[in-house]
Amino acid sequence: MKRFCRFLFLGLTLFGGVATARAQSSNVLAAAWFGGLGGSYNSVNFGTQNLTTVGTSNTFAGGVLVNAGTAAGPSSVTMPEQSTFAPSAQVGYFRHFADSNWLWGAKFSYSYLNTTATYPNLVIPQTGSFVAGGVTTPFTGNALVGSYQTIINHQMDFLLFAGRSFENFYLYLGAGPSLSQTQTRINGLVGFADINGMHTMITSGPTDFSSSQWVAGGAASVGATYFLNPSWFLDFSYTYDATAKQTSNYFSTFANAAGTESGTLSGTSAGTVATQAVTVTINARLDYDPDRSLLWTK
Repeated sequence: MKRFCRFLFLGLTLFGGVATARAQSSNVLAAAWFGGLGGSYNSVNFGTQNLTTVGTSNTFAGGVLVNAGTAAGPSSVTMPEQSTFAPSAQVGYFRHFADSNWLWGAKFSYSYLNTTATYPNLVIPQTGSFVAGGVTTPFTGNALVGSYQTIINHQMDFLLFAGRSFENFYLYLGAGPSLSQTQTRINGLVGFADINGMHTMITSGPTDFSSSQWVAGGAASVGATYFLNPSWFLDFSYTYDATAKQTSNYFSTFANAAGTESGTLSGTSAGTVATQAVTVTINARLDYDPDRSLLWTK
């Protein structure tokens, strides 16, 4: 991905140089508001997810509590990296410094990634103990997860950028905060314990958990903007976006139909998401104020 981006940036620079040599006059604007639509190719790294699960159980006979137990254990899982194409949009503004080739600007960009990483058949080791008749007995066990999923849907970046104009294009570097919507799904969680040599299902059946949140982060970008004419231009960019660590909490109760077993399931999951995106958009000038529609000259 990084090698591809270096070749892309080099190609854009060479393309801009050829366009400069052939251009009769500049199409670059001195300043403008703009908006654009396009698409992006994204490599999404869901990284290592850290999980903790805790289970409690109570056993009754004739309505009387005969034993109570608890078990807990941490685990971690490295999620598979995913690649996807996504629709993208952006709006922004740029302006040249007075009598200078240099410019500054800001833009808001949005991509709908809708990408899921799945880790099937996750086993979370646990240790615990139960109390019966005043005697505490330790045991080991595990929580079995049918599939663990991490998802990123929406991603938004707000970037401040600085760049330098050439004949019909400018190059820029930018950075700023980001906001991403992520989800976590734990599908088919079942708790087991090994007690007195017997592998016993403690929970009453598979349980599903789901959590969704908006996560802040940061982004950095490098790009090139080529003007087809003073009203339309193409924008090419590479952006690296990383979320902050986000922790999700889960809780559920269970009970069997006979009323002899009941308990709780709870836990947390935590992780980050990093995205590398190569984006191409076609943009239109939105600002028609004559004072801002003058061509840039230097």
